Amino acid sequence: MQIKEINGPVVKVKDAKGLFMNEMVKVGNFKLTGEVIGINEDIATVQVYEETSMLKPGEPVEGTGKMLSVALGPGLLGSIYDGIQRPLNELIKKSGSFIGRGIDAFGLNQSKLWEVKFIKKAGDFISGGDVIAEVQETQSLTHKIMVPPDISGKIIEIKENGNYKVTEVLAKIETENGIKEIKMYQEWPVKISRPVKKRLEPKIPLITGQRVIDLFFPISKGEQLLYLEVLEQEKQ
Repeated sequence: MQIKEINGPVVKVKDAKGLFMNEMVKVGNFKLTGEVIGINEDIATVQVYEETSMLKPGEPVEGTGKMLSVALGPGLLGSIYDGIQRPLNELIKKSGSFIGRGIDAFGLNQSKLWEVKFIKKAGDFISGGDVIAEVQETQSLTHKIMVPPDISGKIIEIKENGNYKVTEVLAKIETENGIKEIKMYQEWPVKISRPVKKRLEPKIPLITGQRVIDLFFPISKGEQLLYLEVLEQEKQ
């Protein structure tokens, strides 16, 4: 596949029959991150999420075989990202304060150890949405390690309580389609809504004291904040 036309951040790609809608692609010699937003026969339209200057027709385009996705797991809080979940502190380490193009970085800290407490054990049958472990991400937030929504089966192997990295395999599940590995994080396509069993509707407003915000952009209190307020009231 090659670049056919360039119009600002939008690029036309020829010989693109192997691409699919919303697929993440690497564009040009710089390997810029882009997303397929249209397909007409063998011509694909790609939205590039980085500066396209110096890009030329004829440069290669590579499909990744997956949709534009983000990594969801412990470590999101406290991190600063660009629009495609590249941690800025990692980009600065690789290219300096003037961030270069085509630089890739995993969205979560792969070297940090998290204390994991397991809830499930080997032999248990689980399905999508079940919690198999917990991580105390912050003093007030307990991160629950959940089974991906498309996985169900029997746990044939699971770690013991201890410290692990987000990329380590925590459990193996025997499913109808083979053995699936469960890690501390999940990669999720940004264009697909996360499935939920029940949504908690906001009931109490968060009063900021700023009239412009409270009147035109009202904010509701989250369940976590309400829970902390109840604990404070019980202590008093």
